[in-house]
Amino acid sequence: MNEVSISFRKPAHPPGTPSTPAHLPRTHLRIDGMTCGNCARHATDALQSVPGVSHASVDLAAGTAVVSWKPDATPTPASLLPPVAQAGFKGTLLDSPSRTGPAPAAPNPWKLSLTLGIPAALILIVGDWFLGLGMNRSFQFFSLALATPVVAVLGSRFFRGAWSQLRAGAANMDTLVSLGVSAAMGYSLFALLSQQPGHLFFTESVTLLTLVGIGHFLESNMSARAGNALRALLELTPPTALRLSPSDTEEHVAAELLRPADRILLKPGDRIPVDARVLEGSSAVDESLLTGESLPVDKSPGSTLFAGTTNQNGRLVASVTATGEDTALSRIAEVIRRAQSTRASVQRLADRISSIFVPIVVLIAIAAAAFWLLAPDIAAAVHAKAGSLLWHTHLPTSPVATAVLIFCAVLVIACPCAMGLATPVALMAGVNAAARRGILVRDAAVLETCGHIDTLLFDKTGTLTQGHPAVVAQDDFRTPDNRVVPLAEIAASLARPSNHPLSIALARLAPGSLQVGQWTETAGAGVQAQWWNQSVQLGSLAAATRAGVDLTPAQPFFNAWLAQGATPLVLSAGTQLWGAFALRDTLRPEARDAIQRLRQAGYQVGMLSGDHPLAAQAVAREAGIDPELVHAGVRPEGKADILRQLRATGRQVAFIGDGINDGPALAAADLGIAVARASDVAREAAGIVLLRPDLGGVADALQLAAATLRTIRQNLFWAFFYNAAAVPLAAVGLVHPALCAAAMGLSDLIVVGNALRLSRRLR
Repeated sequence: MNEVSISFRKPAHPPGTPSTPAHLPRTHLRIDGMTCGNCARHATDALQSVPGVSHASVDLAAGTAVVSWKPDATPTPASLLPPVAQAGFKGTLLDSPSRTGPAPAAPNPWKLSLTLGIPAALILIVGDWFLGLGMNRSFQFFSLALATPVVAVLGSRFFRGAWSQLRAGAANMDTLVSLGVSAAMGYSLFALLSQQPGHLFFTESVTLLTLVGIGHFLESNMSARAGNALRALLELTPPTALRLSPSDTEEHVAAELLRPADRILLKPGDRIPVDARVLEGSSAVDESLLTGESLPVDKSPGSTLFAGTTNQNGRLVASVTATGEDTALSRIAEVIRRAQSTRASVQRLADRISSIFVPIVVLIAIAAAAFWLLAPDIAAAVHAKAGSLLWHTHLPTSPVATAVLIFCAVLVIACPCAMGLATPVALMAGVNAAARRGILVRDAAVLETCGHIDTLLFDKTGTLTQGHPAVVAQDDFRTPDNRVVPLAEIAASLARPSNHPLSIALARLAPGSLQVGQWTETAGAGVQAQWWNQSVQLGSLAAATRAGVDLTPAQPFFNAWLAQGATPLVLSAGTQLWGAFALRDTLRPEARDAIQRLRQAGYQVGMLSGDHPLAAQAVAREAGIDPELVHAGVRPEGKADILRQLRATGRQVAFIGDGINDGPALAAADLGIAVARASDVAREAAGIVLLRPDLGGVADALQLAAATLRTIRQNLFWAFFYNAAAVPLAAVGLVHPALCAAAMGLSDLIVVGNALRLSRRLR
C-alpha cells in the first residue's frame, strides 16, 4: 500500500507563529449559564464577534470554549469576557491544557431530572390525577412541600439563565420556562394560602421541569454521540511514549515532553504518540481512523508516521518531527472543530427568527391569558369549537386558573430549541460522517456550496493519474562535440530540487551531481538555473516556445509520444534545443469508475491540464471524460481564468487538484477539492481535502453534502411546523402544560435523531 501524505503547510515564519489553523494561538474559557444548543450558539457568536478572533468552538456539555486568534492578531483573552457577559453568560479564563487530547467527559448536567424529578412527578401525578386528591387541602400542602425543593433544584439552571438573559437585555428558552413555572407556582401558592377554590399547579410545575430536563438529558446524550468522530480523533494519541536516550536506553515519558529530533521506540501494537520519521525497521501501520483507508500502509526508513495511528507488526525506531498541536492529527481535528462551529447561511435565517420569536411568544402568552381571564365565555366557546374538530380537554373551572394554565402552556410549547438545533446538529453529524470517510470539510459554507455544484473539472497529473510518471524515451539534439556531459545528468541535476512528479521522475535518470546556481521553479512552466555560465531550462513545450527555442528538430519525437499519451519535456540552453524527454503516467485504477459515477449523478465532468493537448486527450479518453470538456496546455493562472469564465456563465464549478500549480484554480472555483498526496498549497486553498487516495471520495463528498443539506431543511421544516401548529393549540386550551413540555422535548429529539440518522446512513 502506498504511503499517503496528510501533512499541512509548515509555518513560513519563525516557529511558534501562526500560519495554519492548528498554529493559531488559542484561549480556553469556562462558560457558565448555558442550558441548551441555542445558548451555546449565542456564546459562540459572542466570542466570534471579538476583533482578532478567527473562530470559536463551544462545548455545551463541558461548559467550555476554545477561541483561536487570527495570525496577524495579538491575543487579548480579557476582551472575550465582556461579550460573553453581554450574551447573558459568565466567562472565566482557563489555562490551556497540557496536551491536545480531549478534556475528561463531563457528567450530563440534566441527570437530576431523572433521579429527582421523575419520582417527585410520579408521586404528584398519581395523587392529583389518578387518586383525585387535587382538591384535598392536606394533599395540596403535601404537594407544596414536595414541589418547592424540586422546583428550586431543577429550575435553578433555568432561573439563573433567565436572569442572566434579562440583565443582558435578551430572552431565550430559559425565559419561557422560568416565566411558566413561576406563574404556576406563584398562583398555586397564593390560591393555597388564601384558600381560593380551584385547581393548583404544583404537579404541573414539577412535571414540566422534569420533562424539559429529560428532553435536555436525551438531547445532550444524542448530541454527544453526534460529536463522537471528533472525540475519537482526539483520543487516538497515547499519553506516554517510549523514548530512546543517546545510549539507546528506553524510558517511558509523557507524550507532551517529546521534542522534535527525539528518538522513540515503537513496538508491535503501539499507538504512535507524535508525528515522526522512521529511522530503523519496517512495519505496516494502520492509518484507517485517520485517513479512512482500511488497508495498512508499509513503513520503512524515511517513511512518515502520524500521531494516532497504530504500528502493527514490526519494531520501529523513529525521529520525532512534530508534537502537540503541530501534528497532522491535531490539525485535522482543528479543521473538524472549526467546521462544526461555523454557521451556514440557512442557519442565519433560523437565528434571526429565533431572536424575535421569544418576545413574540411572551406577548402571545400574555394575550391568550388575558383573553381567557377577561372574556372566559367567548374563550370557552372557541375552546369547545376547536375541541369538536380535534379533541376535547378539561380546563379548570376558575377563569384565573385557566388563564395561568394557558399562559404556561403557550410559553413552554413554543421554546425555540428545535429551531436552534436544526442546523448545528446536522452539520456536526455531516462533518463527522465525512471525517470517518477520510473527507475533511473546512466549514459549513463548503457543505452548502457542494449542494449547488453542477460542473466538476479535474487536474490531470497526480489527480486523475497516479502522479508517478516514468521517463519512457529521450533524445539528444546537441551537436556531437557538445555531448561531453550526458543529457540525463544535466536533466537530473536541474530536476532534483523540485518536488513536481515530472521532476522526480527525471531526477531518477542519473545521480544529478552537477553544481547549478540561481535555481528557480515556475509553476506550470518548469525549472531553470545557471550552469557553466549559461541559462539552462527544463520545462514544457509551451514554456520552451515562449522562450524562443526552435523545436522543429524534435517535432517527430513529440508527435510520436504525444499520440501515446506521454508528456514531453524540453531541455534547452538559452534558445538552443538540447534534448527532449517523454514521460508517461498511468490512470488511477478507480478514476474511470469515479467519473462514471459522477456523470450518472448528473454532473458535467471535464479536465484542466497544463499538459500538451494530445496527452491530455489521451488521458481523458481513458478516464471517460468528454473531449469537448478538456482544457489542455493551460498555465496555472489560465486555469483560474477558465474557472471564472465558467462561473460567469452561471455554472457552479468544483475543481479537483493536488499540485502547487493548482492553488490558484482551487481558490478560483466555487469549491476546491484537494486529493490525497496533495501539496500543502493545494490543501490550504481547498474547501475539502480527501485523506484517502481514492477519487471515489469526490462523489462521496458531494453525496454527503446533499444529504446534510436535505437533513437541515427537514429539521428546519419540522421545527417551524411544530411551533406554528403548537402555539395556537396551546392558546385555545387544547394542550396541557405537561404535554407541552413533553412535546417540546420531543421536537428536540426529532431534530437530533434525524441528524444521527444522517450519520448512520453515511457510514
